[in-house]
Amino acid sequence: MYDVVIVGAGPVGLLLACELGLRDCSVLVLEREPEPGSPWRAAPLGMRGLFGASLQAFQRRGLLDQLLAASPSTAGRLRGAGHFAGIMLDPAKADLDTLPFRLPSPGPEAMMTNLEAVEQVLAERAVKLGVEIRYGVLVSAVDQDDETVIVSDGEHEYPARWVVGCDGGRSAVRKLAGFDFTGTEPNFTGYVLLADVAEPEQLTPGFNLTPNGMYIQMPTSGHIGIMDFDGGAFDRTQELTREHLQAVLRRVSGIDVTLTDVQRASSFTDRAMQATTYRRGRVLLAGDAAHIMSPLGGQGLNTGLGDAVNLGWKLAATVRGQAPEGLLDTYTGERHPVGAWALDWTRAQVAIMRPDPHGQAIQAVVRDLLATGDGTNYVLQKITGGSARYDLGSEHPLVGRNSPDFCLADGTRLGDLMQDGRGVVLDFSADGVLAGWAAGRERELRYAAGPAAEDFGLGAVLVRPDGIVAWAGEPDREAFGRAARQWFGA
Repeated sequence: MYDVVIVGAGPVGLLLACELGLRDCSVLVLEREPEPGSPWRAAPLGMRGLFGASLQAFQRRGLLDQLLAASPSTAGRLRGAGHFAGIMLDPAKADLDTLPFRLPSPGPEAMMTNLEAVEQVLAERAVKLGVEIRYGVLVSAVDQDDETVIVSDGEHEYPARWVVGCDGGRSAVRKLAGFDFTGTEPNFTGYVLLADVAEPEQLTPGFNLTPNGMYIQMPTSGHIGIMDFDGGAFDRTQELTREHLQAVLRRVSGIDVTLTDVQRASSFTDRAMQATTYRRGRVLLAGDAAHIMSPLGGQGLNTGLGDAVNLGWKLAATVRGQAPEGLLDTYTGERHPVGAWALDWTRAQVAIMRPDPHGQAIQAVVRDLLATGDGTNYVLQKITGGSARYDLGSEHPLVGRNSPDFCLADGTRLGDLMQDGRGVVLDFSADGVLAGWAAGRERELRYAAGPAAEDFGLGAVLVRPDGIVAWAGEPDREAFGRAARQWFGA
């Protein structure tokens, strides 16, 4: 029997597997595709943006350099500041210093990569940690009792103490385990295609809002995105012919371009749905299995990776019998509001893009706001996750946030201390007040003492394994101990 079976070997499932493997859990990952990699996951079709907390998660596990190396030359650090509803942000107005508690980091603030590169890096690490990955397994049943969960593909059974569905928007685990999935229906049908265009110069590069929707001319030749406000009428079962795609592109762009050949094409919608809870008994959900949304703003992948980092250490502590009471329930409590926000963030952009007088009026107001520094930085904080904060019951403004990358006087960074998946106690006091408390708890917590280049006037900080600040203040043993016991037990 495995400690955990993860269904889905995408970025979310593989990152979760790494987090569990790092803490000595036995993990099996089941993937329905027959083998890793596909044209849809490689560049250019698989290109995705990673922001803030996602990149810090890779850095804190020692994986950022591998990810940068695996990403294509067309990826790397983002030069622009991003967009909101297709309205580009002006990089000159972007001020990263407006992010709360920000410190310089050795990694980029944002970067482009592709799904294949992310999965390659994570799969290699997972295997090194003892994780087993099986491809070509189509899950058809999920049955649980008070002690175990059995996943079946019709021929084989895979028993585990816990099962996590990371198997995408049409998650079999979510359906088989009986999760409720609610939300809003689509406004548009979106298309992604790789095609030969007879008159490519007629299409304007970048994001282009039009009276009929939006089209995107990607940097890679023939890589085009289209959003057609048809109420999501195009069904995935319908064939994506060259004629249909050409007609949609002409209608949305207002340009009589000709598609001479279509190598690949896929459709999607802005349907926005979320599981009402991320846990039912011994079955949990993460990533698109827990929430689906339009790709506007690039929040889907980043939200899913945040799920994996939040869940990993909590589930590992539960497996080992070391979790304080209620720890695993904080996964839904913390991540469900984040997923709900991401859905609303994309819904707001869809409302602005609507090709009707109301949408056009809102769009004009938003353009004016985004032309200001405050408007640009507000959106930048949201996109990067810099303003995100869990409610951990503390009034201290740093508690509940993703921790700054504190750098000690000897050059050691917080990210360097987190690579083995433990929590970290940073004691900035001159006399190491918390050293005695941390002694004997080395399995769960790493203690580091000394002054920092910037400590924001704090005496000490307790950082959870997912990088979230659990406590901050003067190094008071009693107050610190209460916080540490809340997250790490006696």
